[in-house]
Amino acid sequence: MVTPIKKILIANRGEIALRIMRCCRDLGIQTVAVYSTADRDLKHVRLADEAVCIGPPRSTDSYLNIPAIISAAEITRAEAIHPGYGFLAENADFAERVESSGFRFIGPTAETIRLMGDKVSAIAEMRAAGVPTVPGSDGPLGDDATANLALANRIGYPIIIKAAGGGGGRGMRVVRTDDALIESIATTQNEAKSFFGNPVVYMEKFLETPRHIEFQVICDEHGNAIHLGERDCSMQRRHQKVVEEAPAPGIDEATRADMGARCVAACKRMGYRGAGTFEFLYENGNFYFIEMNTRVQVEHPVTEMITGKDIIKEQIFAAEGRVLRWKQADITISGHAFECRINAEDPVTFTPSPGMIRQYHPPGGLGVRVETHIYNGYVVPPYYDSMIAKLIVAGNSRESAMARMRGALSEVFVDGIKTNIPLHIDIFSDENFHEGGTDIHYLERRLGLQ
Repeated sequence: MVTPIKKILIANRGEIALRIMRCCRDLGIQTVAVYSTADRDLKHVRLADEAVCIGPPRSTDSYLNIPAIISAAEITRAEAIHPGYGFLAENADFAERVESSGFRFIGPTAETIRLMGDKVSAIAEMRAAGVPTVPGSDGPLGDDATANLALANRIGYPIIIKAAGGGGGRGMRVVRTDDALIESIATTQNEAKSFFGNPVVYMEKFLETPRHIEFQVICDEHGNAIHLGERDCSMQRRHQKVVEEAPAPGIDEATRADMGARCVAACKRMGYRGAGTFEFLYENGNFYFIEMNTRVQVEHPVTEMITGKDIIKEQIFAAEGRVLRWKQADITISGHAFECRINAEDPVTFTPSPGMIRQYHPPGGLGVRVETHIYNGYVVPPYYDSMIAKLIVAGNSRESAMARMRGALSEVFVDGIKTNIPLHIDIFSDENFHEGGTDIHYLERRLGLQ
């Protein structure tokens, strides 16, 4: 049964909150913005139909404060909550609380979030669905040092120890010898317990020069699912994406169709609802599943630019109970797109650079899209992620899109704070990146961080 949503509370901040609000406007849906005291001047707070302050600057007291967000939804009579990305977007307890409080959660079910949020259970589910995974321990590591040493030797060094509940580059440790294994397992377990409240770790083969390739999926609650192709997110620093592009260079149509179909089959198997992303390491022509993000991605615009599909809109439609509007045969990929994450940080030391933006001039022109919440006089607070904008361009080919991005980067102007725009200009002047197919360690090697 389709139940149209008339009012959505946006449980996030910054550019993604503004992106969701604009989509709601297109659909005639009223919006509620929630904000911390540090964010009262955010653009989407000013533009939303209603706005509610949910706490002081610290995210634990505001954007991670589940009771405050639920209360804001109650007093404004919102019907659904969109979590965006980050903060509570992949928090199964939050999704469960939203639904039990009588609101619709714009995302998958709490059960699905829990299943895919634990790396061990996610890998087991993918294996059962026929999705290729990295050779590893096939489950949590025990306390038997002899067994763990034997396992590492069977897999073959180098191996990587990972936290089952990890993310954001934390809870991972590469091991290359027997001598370092036992201590590395213990250290990672302690780190996992400290950061994620879950000491469970597992072991995988460490791939030396993989690329990071991910597939975007859209599903409804009626068992229908499609994929929108893949993105290459290999340009990274400290496991954080810097530049993304779609489609991925060097992935042929047959491979795309095969891997996309495997992701779709996995979605149908678990009864997935809404938007999601399957993330893979890709090396020597082989894909290896690493995790699934049960939310919209920061880099979703590059997929929208080459498919013409509004991923946020599809999330809302899925939450309303609508049947997916397309079959896989309806999805076509046209041209090429890039996204640069513009951060308020020193481009050399990467130290955050909060402060007032005295002047901001966005780039423009055909095929140029900017997702940002900043404006002249806006003060970037020191409390949250340093990303202040996403610059997205599209062209008929990878070469034309790359040229368009170089032009856009030369045009954008931010005064008053430091940004990583010089780093992006450097990346788009790099010959190896121009050729395509650089691995996830390439940027750090180029920056002398390895």
